[in-house]
Amino acid sequence: MRDISNATIAFPITQRRGRGATGFLAALELALRAIATRRQLAEMTPRLLSDIGVTRAEALREASRPPWDLGPPTRDPSRRRPWP
Repeated sequence: MRDISNATIAFPITQRRGRGATGFLAALELALRAIATRRQLAEMTPRLLSDIGVTRAEALREASRPPWDLGPPTRDPSRRRPWP
């Protein structure tokens, strides 16, 4: 039987730096993803927007949100479909 008491486990850099750096890098990744997806949303054609049920105004409002605002989008309540 081998003695593994001195064995080391290799972790990715983000895990070795501690929670603070990991949390920061995760938040940065989410913010960058939000920037990219909001840019794509702003560039969608009217047909694509209608396919996903979003108006041009809603798309532009979502695209103009700051990258750190990652909460759920606010939609106009008058456009919501009633629950069946």
